[in-house]
Amino acid sequence: MQPTLLILAAGMASRYGSMKQIQGFGPSGETIMDYSIYDAIRAGFGKVVFIIRKDFADDFKAIFEPKLKHKIAVEYVYQDIYAFINGYQVPTERTKPWGTGHAVLCARDVVKEPFAVINADDFYGRDAFQQAASFLRDDCTPERYAIIGYQLAKTLSEFGTVSRGVCQTDEQHHLTSITERTKIYRQDGVIIYEEDGRQHTVPDNSSVSMNFWCFHPSVFGITETLFRDFVSLNLTNPKSEFFIPIIADEFIRQGDGVIDVIPTSAQWFGVTYKEDAPGVKASVDALVAAGEYPDALWPDQD
Repeated sequence: MQPTLLILAAGMASRYGSMKQIQGFGPSGETIMDYSIYDAIRAGFGKVVFIIRKDFADDFKAIFEPKLKHKIAVEYVYQDIYAFINGYQVPTERTKPWGTGHAVLCARDVVKEPFAVINADDFYGRDAFQQAASFLRDDCTPERYAIIGYQLAKTLSEFGTVSRGVCQTDEQHHLTSITERTKIYRQDGVIIYEEDGRQHTVPDNSSVSMNFWCFHPSVFGITETLFRDFVSLNLTNPKSEFFIPIIADEFIRQGDGVIDVIPTSAQWFGVTYKEDAPGVKASVDALVAAGEYPDALWPDQD
């Protein structure tokens, strides 16, 4: 069975103003998301599911349907703040979605096979998709999930600090926890993070999460139970968010199974700061020049 790619894109309209303003980085105006889908197709994924907001569905489909027609099966899921809230009344102050974990839950009815979850606006690299596809085809079970682990040094920005979830593992390379480190940057050749006003060093090769997860569809049952409890505790907090690591932490804590940390050699990049954009474009141009990607990903789009 071919795995599915689930792309978290529900927050993109607020960041870009409208879908029509998604920034192109490739030679033919390709977005970062285009490269993720292209990499997924050649790694053997059989379907892509976009999690979007219903109010910009028309703009979204107008951009992506001509590109992907006859190339991969496509489905759309709308992240709605009223979905899966178990009869609770959503406060009027709540205007933002419930977070990435809730977004995954919203795809329950359309994803029946092992699947990967990624952010829409992060460039993950070909190797990461190949590693994920191999795991999802051969090793993913209700008791075994995975996360793609990036080398911290390959995820920094030259233009400011970043926050990263540093993965802790046991001797079998199973995830034990993800520790959020904020204000990470390179200084005098060493990677530093700040906490409580103090500087701490962290190794360049530390494994970090960039929100590239591999799940069995059994995760939906676990997620629904956790989200129901989360809503009951956080209903009156309009800024509370139900993140994917909450699901992973509980899966591990309850002893339901293990989460492999799969290392990738890929270079991650994304636009954390607006100053990052030229560097992202240069990185894409270099990959195209090296033959990693064609000049046009979708030359025969309608």
